[in-house]
Amino acid sequence: MRLIELSFVDGDRVQPLLKATLKTGPVDHRLSAPDDRGRRLLRLIFKDGDGQKALDAIQSIMEDEEDWRLVVLPVEATLPKIDETLDDATKKRRTTALREELYDDIAKGARLNADFLLLTALSTLVVVFGLSADNIAAVIGAMVIAPLLGPILAFSFASALGDLAMMIKAARTALAGLGVGLALSFAIGLVYEPNLMSDELMSRTVVGLDAPALALAAGAAAALSIATGLPAALVGVMVAVALLPPAASAGLLAGAGEWQLAGRALLLLTINVVAVNLAALLIYFYKGIRPRTWLERRSAKRSLYVNAGVWLVLIVALSALAVRLAALDGHSFTP
Repeated sequence: MRLIELSFVDGDRVQPLLKATLKTGPVDHRLSAPDDRGRRLLRLIFKDGDGQKALDAIQSIMEDEEDWRLVVLPVEATLPKIDETLDDATKKRRTTALREELYDDIAKGARLNADFLLLTALSTLVVVFGLSADNIAAVIGAMVIAPLLGPILAFSFASALGDLAMMIKAARTALAGLGVGLALSFAIGLVYEPNLMSDELMSRTVVGLDAPALALAAGAAAALSIATGLPAALVGVMVAVALLPPAASAGLLAGAGEWQLAGRALLLLTINVVAVNLAALLIYFYKGIRPRTWLERRSAKRSLYVNAGVWLVLIVALSALAVRLAALDGHSFTP
């Protein structure tokens, strides 16, 4: 459950606010009398997954006002107990997290700062030596600290909303993170000879149809966990597995002069990036994440179609290239 609190100056907006918000089906509501400063407090309680229509209505009514504040708070418990039984239609359209909640959470992952770069560098160091030493525990450990999930999901989320500013910010952060991984692993490859007998390292140079399938599943799981308000830590590890090891492998092998193997690892990385973004974008669309206004929705629809089309064309083309390379090498594509 969640509590929505709106603080605003008493005036002619009171009745329109009450009429609009009560239509959205709150479990309970309270409107306070004006205080000594002439301010009112409207409190609305909603079941999990509800409340988005109320937020949109409030913003539409209050967008021309200056002195107002809306706060969304989680409700741990309430008495008397509320019947949480849902009909089939409600279950199908339900999205646990509000758009504004998602935006605040996802926008944090698009930030490019020293902590993001340091975590990426540290995870790259761990994964490079873990790959070369054929140490799967070290590789998994690197995935836990790799912060690459944030900007990838932020880019897809911004694409679904048509938010160009966030798209640019997220793309810059993602490219910076992958760039750090590639550059640092390349520098290590110049002075450290990789172990070409390592299964963990060489498996990142074999590109099959299982690669886009894994990345699609990881991206879909990550976006779904975010959209439904569930912890994304474990699926974040899945996404990191799809991104950081092939990036580190490509840089390490390129630094050691193994350009053909590095190219294959880079192909795997590219397929994974495209697949994760495509899957996340489709999940956001499926969960009904849209902008509030009609004009924003039209822009977002165009952004969605363009991005989905580009990712789809890329994933088909890259997968076809992977099939061709594997056929030349005699590899099977059994996942």
